[in-house]
Amino acid sequence: MIITRHIPSTDTVLFDGQCRFCRSQIALLRMLDFGNRFTFFSLHDPIVLRDYPEISTDELLSQMYVIDRVGSARGGVDAVKYLSRKLPLLWPLAGLLHIPGSMPLWRYLYRVVARNRMRFAGRCDDGHCRVN
Repeated sequence: MIITRHIPSTDTVLFDGQCRFCRSQIALLRMLDFGNRFTFFSLHDPIVLRDYPEISTDELLSQMYVIDRVGSARGGVDAVKYLSRKLPLLWPLAGLLHIPGSMPLWRYLYRVVARNRMRFAGRCDDGHCRVN
């Protein structure tokens, strides 16, 4: 998918900020982003709806997205694969994600985790998980 309305100045990660599991994964990505190459936004931030109308709320709720600096949007395991190439400490993961023919398996596993993420850690809509 190509984003046409708003092309970010940095690679941008969109995630569910009301999901404790998602927030913990984003906290890890922030720690691994030594060069501050990425900007992170919760899909619940009004900026997301304004700047990225090409991605529906349902799509944003079903998977994380990364929009690069040329406007290409990658969702789910494709976003993880992209991140694994950009963050040096994730390079070992990149090797696994680039095994020829393995993407159907990774897509399936991502969907299973995404579908069950609230069971793993719960929601943050109680005010105890503020988006930074």
